[in-house]
Amino acid sequence: MNAKDLRIVFMGTPEFAVTSLKRLIEGGYNIVGVVTTPDKPAGRGQKIQQSDVKQYAVEQGLPVLQPVKLRDPEFQSALEALQPDLGIVIAFRMLPETVWALPRLVTFNLHASLLPQYRGAAPINWAIINGETETGVTTFLLNHQIDTGDIIGQVRCPILPEDNIGSLYDKLMEIGGELVIETVEKIANDDIQPIAQSHIPDSELKPAPKIFKEDCVIDWTMEGKRIVDFVRGLAPYPAAWSRMYKGGEEVGSAKIFAVKFEPANHNVAAGTVRTDGRTSLEVACKDGWIALEELQLAGKRRMPVRDLLLGLRDAAEYSFSNH
Repeated sequence: MNAKDLRIVFMGTPEFAVTSLKRLIEGGYNIVGVVTTPDKPAGRGQKIQQSDVKQYAVEQGLPVLQPVKLRDPEFQSALEALQPDLGIVIAFRMLPETVWALPRLVTFNLHASLLPQYRGAAPINWAIINGETETGVTTFLLNHQIDTGDIIGQVRCPILPEDNIGSLYDKLMEIGGELVIETVEKIANDDIQPIAQSHIPDSELKPAPKIFKEDCVIDWTMEGKRIVDFVRGLAPYPAAWSRMYKGGEEVGSAKIFAVKFEPANHNVAAGTVRTDGRTSLEVACKDGWIALEELQLAGKRRMPVRDLLLGLRDAAEYSFSNH
């Protein structure tokens, strides 16, 4: 069957999913409907915001469904009426079987890791945080559990020392778009041989759970390499951060976007600050010093450390831990 004749329903929410949807549209594939999250208030002004996928779908004149509940009979009827041959899911929600089993052929998901490693909501972040040097993208068939279905295709991607979540996200988004097209073509040609995910003992599986603000606090007692990877894996968003102290009192916090590690033997308490007052601001960690390169104090703009020190004359009096 010609892949361009397949009636495709696309399900996704963030920018990561838009790249694949765009590839499909520009490639002339037949997207008969787009399913995404309902509009919701966001930000300080609580303005109603549409998902990235909805914004793009509306621009392209595609029919959009935004169910609050995926088991809603009205939504399921609307989905059936589209008579889909194929479902594609990217960064959406866990689907009930009544949804993923509905397309005539299959429903597949694009996941931003080399499954079975890094199942969960934040695979790109956790791969960097854990110091991996390689990750990738996987397309797989949906089943009853999250990210466990049989693998259709996989593409590897190196994680470079200078990569952070921002740069790696962009790379995987592009590679993922290519793999989605390749997967659609294979399905149309009845050329897929899904492979069960390799069985790895639970003790060796690395999970990728959703990341919350409290998960982003830097532990200055860790080794320097781990702190660097932690910052990279959260920059620029949601951003690693640290509480700040002065005279033993908590006086604020700082988001930290870029750091370097300088190994050194010292007997200084972790979180202690040293600075030349002009260009250098370093924080003690377990096995050396973490040089802060770019940060944002609460209520201020993000800036290079040199600019920060111009306005923070008493930087040496601060600490990043309450010791």
